[in-house]
Amino acid sequence: MIPIADPQLGAAERDAVCEVLEDGQLADGPVVREFESEFADHTGVEHAVATTNGTTALHATFEALGVGDGDRVVTTPFSFVASANAVRLAGGTPVFADVDPDTLTLDPDAVADAVARHDSVAAILAVHLYGTPAEMRDLRDVADDHGLALVEDAAQAHGATHRGEPVGSLADAACFSFYPTKNMTSGEGGMVTTDHDAVAERVRRFADHGRTEGYAHADLGHNFRMTSLCAAIGRAQLRRLPAFNTARREHADRLTERLADTHVETPTEPAAATSVYHQYTVQTDYRENLRSHLADEGVQTGVYYPTPIHEQPAYDDFEADCPVAERAADRVVSLPVHPGLDDADVEAVASAVESFDATVLPETAEAGEVSS
Repeated sequence: MIPIADPQLGAAERDAVCEVLEDGQLADGPVVREFESEFADHTGVEHAVATTNGTTALHATFEALGVGDGDRVVTTPFSFVASANAVRLAGGTPVFADVDPDTLTLDPDAVADAVARHDSVAAILAVHLYGTPAEMRDLRDVADDHGLALVEDAAQAHGATHRGEPVGSLADAACFSFYPTKNMTSGEGGMVTTDHDAVAERVRRFADHGRTEGYAHADLGHNFRMTSLCAAIGRAQLRRLPAFNTARREHADRLTERLADTHVETPTEPAAATSVYHQYTVQTDYRENLRSHLADEGVQTGVYYPTPIHEQPAYDDFEADCPVAERAADRVVSLPVHPGLDDADVEAVASAVESFDATVLPETAEAGEVSS
C-alpha cells in the first residue's frame, strides 16, 4: 500500500535525540532556544517561540493578542477543528467566512463582508490549507482597514511563500505544527513566529505558567513548553525541509500533468504563491467510489476535511453561510505526495486514477452513484 503519509526520520534525528539524552537537559533546555533561533531565521522573523503543538501555539497567540470574552475572530470553516477551537479556548468567538473555490483558503471578500456584519471583531485567522498560502495581501488590507490583528495558521505550510515572502512572516503572528505527518516534524510540537517583541514575550510567558522569572508569575498561563527531545528532532528536520518540499512539489507537478485528462479537479496553485503541498487534494463527485478503487489498487487516500467546522456537533450553536466550503467537504480527496514516494509510486497513483476513469467511472456515472 502506498501510504498517504510517511514521516522521514533517520540518522540525523536519532543522533540529535541521543545528544540530548546524554546531556540530560530533557525539558525546556538550550536545544529549544537553538531551534527557535533557527526557525526564526528560516522564516525571516525576529522571534520564534516553541510550544507543545500547533493548537497550543494558536491558543497562546490569541491570549497574547488579547482576544477574549466578547471578541470575534473571522476564520475559515474548512480546516482542522483546532483553528477555531483555539479561538474559543482563549475566550473568543469564531465567525466563519467562506473559502475561495479555487484554493479553498479564506476568501478575502467573504472576510470583509463578515467584518462588516459583526460587531467586536478583533482578528482574522487565515489557514494556509494543504500547504497553499491564503491571499494574505488582501486579508492584510481588510485587517488594516478595520484595525484588526491578522494571524496565520501555517500548520501545513512550512516553507511556502506568498508574493516572494515566507509563510510565517506575513501577519502579526503565525502558528506552525510539527505533528508527525506535517512537512517537517518534531514528533509533536508547535511554533509561534512574529516580528512583535511584545507578542513574543506574552506568548513565551503564557506558555510557561505566566512566569516572568524564577517563581514569579505575573499572569495566568499554561505549561505549553516544548521538550528538548522534540526540539532536537525539529532542528534536524528543519535542515531537511527544503529537500522535503522540493520532492513534494515535483510529485505534485507530475500528478497534475498525469491527471489533466481525468475527471478529477486538480489543485490550484495561485500565481502569487508557492505551495509546499502538505496534501495533494483533488475534487471529485465520485469520492467514495474513487477511494474504494484506489484502495484496491494499493493507494491510500485521505479526506481533509469531511465536515466543515460549523457543522461539527461542538459548533451546534454557530451559524454560517459557507456553501463553497460545504461543497468542498463533500468532494475533496487527498492523494499521496510526500517525500517518501519514488517515481514509480507517483506513476502508480496516477495510473490508479486513470484506471478508475477507464473502468469504474462509466458504470458509476451511468448509474448515478454520486458518493460523498
